[in-house]
Amino acid sequence: MTETAYQHPLMAAYWRQLDTRFAEVEEVFEDVMTEALSVLTLDGVDAYLEAGRVIGKLGRGVEPMLAFLEEWPSAARAVGEAALPAVMAFVMRMQKSPNGRAIAPFLQTLAPVAKRLQAAEQLQRYLDVALDFMERTTGSIHGHHTTFPSPGLPEFFAQAPNLLAQLTLAGLKNWVEYGIRNYATHPERQQDYFSLQSADARAVLQRERHGTLLVDVERKLDLYLRGLWRDHDHLVPYSTAFDELRKPVPYYDRLGIRLPDVYDDLILPAAVPPSPASGRGAGGEGASVGAPSPGPSGHLLPRAGEGAVVISGLDRYRAALAHMVGHRRWSEAQIADNWSPFQRMAVEFFEDCRVETLLMREYPGLRRIFLALHPRPVEDACDPGTTSCLRHRLAMLSRALLDPDHGYADADLNDFVARFHALMKGGEASTGEVASLALSYVARTRRPSDQFAKVHFDATVVDYRDDNRQLWKFIEAGDEEEAFDQKRKIEPGEEIRGLPPRHYPEWDYASQTYRPDWASVYEALHPAGNAADIDRLLAKHGALAKRLKKMLDLLKPQDKVRVRYQEEGSELDLDVAIRSLIDFRGGATPDPRINMSHKTSGRDIAVMLLLDLSESLNEKAAGSDQTILELSQEAVSLLAWSIEQLGDPFAIAGFHSNTRHDVRYLHVKGYGERWSDDVKARLAAMQAGYSTRIGAAMRHAAHYLSARPAEKKLMLILTDGRPSDVDVHDERLLLEDARQAVKELDREGIFPYCISLDPRADEYVADIFGRQYSVIDHVGRLPERLPQLFMALTK
Repeated sequence: MTETAYQHPLMAAYWRQLDTRFAEVEEVFEDVMTEALSVLTLDGVDAYLEAGRVIGKLGRGVEPMLAFLEEWPSAARAVGEAALPAVMAFVMRMQKSPNGRAIAPFLQTLAPVAKRLQAAEQLQRYLDVALDFMERTTGSIHGHHTTFPSPGLPEFFAQAPNLLAQLTLAGLKNWVEYGIRNYATHPERQQDYFSLQSADARAVLQRERHGTLLVDVERKLDLYLRGLWRDHDHLVPYSTAFDELRKPVPYYDRLGIRLPDVYDDLILPAAVPPSPASGRGAGGEGASVGAPSPGPSGHLLPRAGEGAVVISGLDRYRAALAHMVGHRRWSEAQIADNWSPFQRMAVEFFEDCRVETLLMREYPGLRRIFLALHPRPVEDACDPGTTSCLRHRLAMLSRALLDPDHGYADADLNDFVARFHALMKGGEASTGEVASLALSYVARTRRPSDQFAKVHFDATVVDYRDDNRQLWKFIEAGDEEEAFDQKRKIEPGEEIRGLPPRHYPEWDYASQTYRPDWASVYEALHPAGNAADIDRLLAKHGALAKRLKKMLDLLKPQDKVRVRYQEEGSELDLDVAIRSLIDFRGGATPDPRINMSHKTSGRDIAVMLLLDLSESLNEKAAGSDQTILELSQEAVSLLAWSIEQLGDPFAIAGFHSNTRHDVRYLHVKGYGERWSDDVKARLAAMQAGYSTRIGAAMRHAAHYLSARPAEKKLMLILTDGRPSDVDVHDERLLLEDARQAVKELDREGIFPYCISLDPRADEYVADIFGRQYSVIDHVGRLPERLPQLFMALTK
């Protein structure tokens, strides 16, 4: 396609910038650019096109370029567009090595991997693991150091989304390390391991699985933030496994709330003493200490015979979020320039206790989980003669401020506990007031040993608390606030029509796993033709329409059911009204429900008619001068007219595909539209072409049908052949994916029913739809049979 073929001048400029002649890219270019423009900044769009141009010139064919153009906008939405240089650097490392064939698998899974990692730092860790894997397994087969590519690298990239759904980055690194260590010189066994085919690969995977992954509970935590705390922000994971010197801790900034990618369940050696607080906590499920909690998701579970408690990873996330919500709600930033590090540390401990006290006032049950997670330092554990004990004293004070039964005897500690509670008794206090109290505490308890290099850390780390970076502001030059990139906004006159693609998984029967974000579905409104053509088709079948009309009248909901005892209704219910009047006159309280209303008793069905518009519909029907497409138009027109007579909400859509990168979904009629000339015009313009990737089309149709409030949901799939596409050479692959899609529809409460026009459909259609299908051997009878089948299914 030349640049002049693009009507929009901006799109023509982008096409010139991409500089490619791949026809497959040409087919989807406008659609992928629509998504890119909605996600990326102007600079990000330039970098995106330049990266696509470079990938297209690598000499690896069209697949890597297509994969990148489709995957990067979704990946950038998850981890930020600033991660692109690292991705491209890794691509170029593979290109310069013998592992060029692994570029396509890497890019194909980039978006689902990014969605699991949710942060640029996490993606960089993933690239580091992959780079280490590549360098240690390339050219090392049987001791040769020549040009052998890594046998397991493509399989590793294909399995990466599945692995990251079960492992943290640290677990992934350990799993990869095991495979390298044992199979670096055995190509076949290396491939089996990294494709998860070998028993030890699954065993090591199971061994490395632990804790509660943030990505798996992100939705629960988001609802927790919104429902309990009336707060909301993006939750961004980080890994604690790669920084051995200084473990990162939770924090929040303008980009979101940062939490560990995994929290293990904590087993505490002894039950926390019961506190006076009672009731349900912010955990929302009555977490308790010293009493059993129901089910495997229990939050504080005692161990039989030991008195120990288990704190779930989910509750640890809830505690961390609650603490940060308290800071966001009540803390005010303090100017820190004139305060020493020791003073700032004391202020942080006091302020942490202030916000937690306020949190526990709102949800008293939080006291239990805070005390369970807060360490209990032993009073005499630190030797002030050799060690700095400031952290130890502050940790003891923090425990005492939260725990009325702390048991500490230190006079200064108890004095400041009393002063703190007196300050808080009058209300919320303020950050400044608590800071003054903290400075007084430091002044009274200061010791020369506080300056010692050796610091006592045992039982002083409260790991659910954030790092308090938001508590400080500095006024010296050079600490101005950072400016962050704003979301991409398209200027007036730059609007480009079309919707960004939706990415759907595809079932791989060989590995029994989904290929995430594998098929790209582009949806659009079907072009319009001449509505009068459909009117002529309906007139042609006038006699059939009359017969159908008699059948439809029998199916129409006729009966009206009275709904009595209504305070508001369409008419007065005389029997109840008279009784109420008698009660009123007799001095009794009358029944106010003196009205009644009516409702229709009968159908509550939503219908989706999904049409296969593949190339084979252009063939002549057996024994007819018409093509299968023309007969399908007649049949769908009659069916649509019939459903309209019944009053059922319905939608019509067509689909075809040209590889997994280009599945087209064309809206003919939406649920909100009437059977009108606009719909007829689109139906009249139906054209057939390309292939039949039915699984992706069914999943996208289900996206709309599942949103309908109807009691029954019916998806009719009209097709003339088995699932196929030009990029799939295994005939069974798309058939198995379609069968998996049918199972997914069943789980969503959608009834799929296939109407096949293929006389050989008996060989495969039952494998996909079970008993939910009909084969119409005489396609010429389709206009008559299709409405009758619908009525039989819905009567």
